[in-house]
Amino acid sequence: MKLMRVGPLGQEKPAVLDKDGKIRDLSAHVADIGGAAISPDGLARIADIDIAGLPVVPADTRIGACVAGTGKFICIGLNYSDHAAESGLAVPPEPVIFMKATSAICGPNDDVLIPRGSEKTDWEVELGVVIGKTAKYVTEAEALDYVAGYCVAHDVSERAFQTERSGQWTKGKSCDTFGPIGPWLVTKDEISDPQNLGMWLKVNGETMQNGSSKTMVFGVAYLVSYLSQFMSLHPGDIISTGTPPGVGLGMKPPRYLKPGDIVELGIETLGTQKQTFRADA
Repeated sequence: MKLMRVGPLGQEKPAVLDKDGKIRDLSAHVADIGGAAISPDGLARIADIDIAGLPVVPADTRIGACVAGTGKFICIGLNYSDHAAESGLAVPPEPVIFMKATSAICGPNDDVLIPRGSEKTDWEVELGVVIGKTAKYVTEAEALDYVAGYCVAHDVSERAFQTERSGQWTKGKSCDTFGPIGPWLVTKDEISDPQNLGMWLKVNGETMQNGSSKTMVFGVAYLVSYLSQFMSLHPGDIISTGTPPGVGLGMKPPRYLKPGDIVELGIETLGTQKQTFRADA
């Protein structure tokens, strides 16, 4: 299934994409796409609904973030060896973990705001993993049992804030609108191998990133297990699993986003995003 949330910001309704590409309103059956609705039992109940009988949502309706009630937005740094190299950093012996504030979450096609004082706003297409049931001390072998599905995530980053202002990376990752997710939460039954998904990103029509999740250093199952050793993962939590090479930081000379730039990105089977970057007021 391809689950969605549609409608004005703060008033999104749950929806599902049918086999013909029409958006169908799920609000008569579930309160939102999050919490119990994305548990194994919740997803099974949605799967039993006659999707063709649901009301059609107008195609021009805004698409919101594909998951509601996210408690943790966990990011993995330097998880592609070639991206680590372009950043001038070694591949870490264990996953690099940092947090993106949940207030950064926005819809996949919403405008992205370049924050005040920004000099180096950058792009990063990433595979997002959405947790479906509470995971604590889980093994790698059972880790995918705790995943509800996958989504496109854009880990927008302000490099000067991230690496030149001292302290941790979080402040360069958490600016408002720096976390577009969606358009869909694609349930895991539709993804036979999360480690074999093509991913790409363009800036103003020019391809910048063209990679695959198969080149991750630490795969999805490993990351879910690893994180669960340090913290409980809850339904709606998102793991953004790192980016392939081709970010602005790694270009010679470096290239960063400016107001008016248009970024398009996507992952095989998971859909596409398109954002216009604008200066924050």
